[in-house]
Amino acid sequence: MLFLTELLQAHDRKIILASQSPRRIEILRSVGLRFTIRPALINEDPGKVADEFDYVRTLAAQKAEWVWQRNDADLVIAADTIVVKDGQIFEKPGNREEARETLRKFSGAAHTVVTGLHLKTRRSEILDHEETRVHFYPLSEAEIEIYLNSGESFDKAGGYGIQGFASVFVQKVEGCYFNVVGFPLGKFYQHLKSLEF
Repeated sequence: MLFLTELLQAHDRKIILASQSPRRIEILRSVGLRFTIRPALINEDPGKVADEFDYVRTLAAQKAEWVWQRNDADLVIAADTIVVKDGQIFEKPGNREEARETLRKFSGAAHTVVTGLHLKTRRSEILDHEETRVHFYPLSEAEIEIYLNSGESFDKAGGYGIQGFASVFVQKVEGCYFNVVGFPLGKFYQHLKSLEF
């Protein structure tokens, strides 16, 4: 059932997701939104930004604008997700050692997942972000190595997937679970209801 498409009465609207993230695609399809995938081919460098919120909001806006300028759409949806701990931004790890060091820093501690969200139509735009606090249990070196062997680390911000094997490392989540997966679904829907097409 096209549940979200029905809720929004959006059967005739051209909706584009400016992302090729498997998690974002899966989340939006799971609630019955009909859309086309057109990833933004941008250099993901926001330039000088004020903080982590400005960082993700800037990148989400750049992605939305790039796709909007090159496609015929009624709505473009763009997002960017990072993980932050002690002021340090963690994106997708570049290699195994980087992923290992990231997981060591998260072990027995809390970090914050921040997603910038940009929605653009012909008549309106919404730029916002969502943040979720995630607490990890302490991780042994053996647990980290076995997790790295799973291969899950290397295409995810922060080097782990909460919806996968790393779920067993999570002590608690404060805020939107879907934001940690990669897309703040509840906030997205609330903003959709206020958009003008």
